[in-house]
Amino acid sequence: SAINFLERLCLTWMFFFMMCVAERTYKQRFLFAKLFSHITSARKARKYEIPHFRLKKVENIKIWLSLRSYLKRRGPQRSVDVVVSSVFLLALSIAFICCAQVLKGHKTFLNAAYNWEFLIWEAALLLFLLRLASLGSETNKKYSNISVLLTEQINLYLKMEKKPNKKEQLSLVNNVLKLSTKLLKELDTPFRLYGLTMNPLIYNITRVVILSAVSGVVSDLLGFNIRV
Repeated sequence: SAINFLERLCLTWMFFFMMCVAERTYKQRFLFAKLFSHITSARKARKYEIPHFRLKKVENIKIWLSLRSYLKRRGPQRSVDVVVSSVFLLALSIAFICCAQVLKGHKTFLNAAYNWEFLIWEAALLLFLLRLASLGSETNKKYSNISVLLTEQINLYLKMEKKPNKKEQLSLVNNVLKLSTKLLKELDTPFRLYGLTMNPLIYNITRVVILSAVSGVVSDLLGFNIRV
């Protein structure tokens, strides 16, 4: 029993250590995204002591897009995504087991000690996933904020009225901004769950298995069939 307890304790520590590393990476991504969103604002750039430039030239837009791409790829990517996907699959498996146990006998579900352990693990994993989902969602909002490009387009239209001799040059920059806006919309991947990168297989498993299990539990507890 002592050896079994030590093994489970070591495995639990290793697992939660990897989760903490993943959370730290997500915090760094959010910090980079936050500072990146302040580059085009003179007041915020001065506050955080970072470089500032406006998107009024084609070269500046190119630098802005390149910097955005570099910051999104900075740091560990695949390893962190593997950790998050593993945590999500583990939470998915525990939820499925708990639903099966409830369907088997919801009156005796809390009598077993391992069911309490499953519930504790599920609560800890869900809290971790909610934390990552919050950080990932805020990071995506910073990178996918096209209001910066729309603001620059408005400024260019105002400059065209004040400086008609530079209308051709400003029109070129405006067209590049429009293409950049379309590009940012196309880059948003469909397999994201509140900022967490989702594999298509995991996405489909979540939609089919969990919804079916939850539907069975609700139907069993309420006494009538529910189709999700």
